[in-house]
Amino acid sequence: MSKGNDLIICEYCDAVYHRAPLRRHQSAVCTRCGGVLYRHNGLTPQQRLALSITGGVLLVFANAYPVMTISMSGLSNSATLWDAVMVLSSGSITFMALVLALSIIFAPVLQIAVLCWVLSFAMAGRRSPAFGACMQALERLRPWSMLEVCLLGAMVAVIKLAGLLDVIPGIGLIALAALSVLLIYIAGRDIRDLWEQV
Repeated sequence: MSKGNDLIICEYCDAVYHRAPLRRHQSAVCTRCGGVLYRHNGLTPQQRLALSITGGVLLVFANAYPVMTISMSGLSNSATLWDAVMVLSSGSITFMALVLALSIIFAPVLQIAVLCWVLSFAMAGRRSPAFGACMQALERLRPWSMLEVCLLGAMVAVIKLAGLLDVIPGIGLIALAALSVLLIYIAGRDIRDLWEQV
């Protein structure tokens, strides 16, 4: 009789498989529907916690420092991520400001906070309180965290404005780029392996 943690269920068609070890860059695919069952992840809880803390530091830099500075004829103006939310909230599209704040500020903050909470207990070799709720929160926050979309929009704005004004990318833009890649690596991929690691 096989143990329960050796089995994996396809989330798309409910087919049951025995878990097999994977090498780097490999993924297990359902033979019935073609959905990805799980991927190889070589990160230990210690490495994942270190990357989560790094993400928290980058998030502070991304929100505290200007994303870009625009100058023309001796006048200059800079904007942070929060400034973008505040400008949208003062207009007639306040709902868009809420969506923007949720996707580029609150969702990444919650993702990093929940990851640090779960992984700090994992370092001690035990599950955190409300572990199941934390894992569900991470799964539900993943589609709402859109830092990479914000980064793409900022890069388009920098390129478009560069021909008309003096545009200087700020520390916030660099931190946003690094944070986007880091969040995709630690939380944007399959996080189900934390169930086995913890």
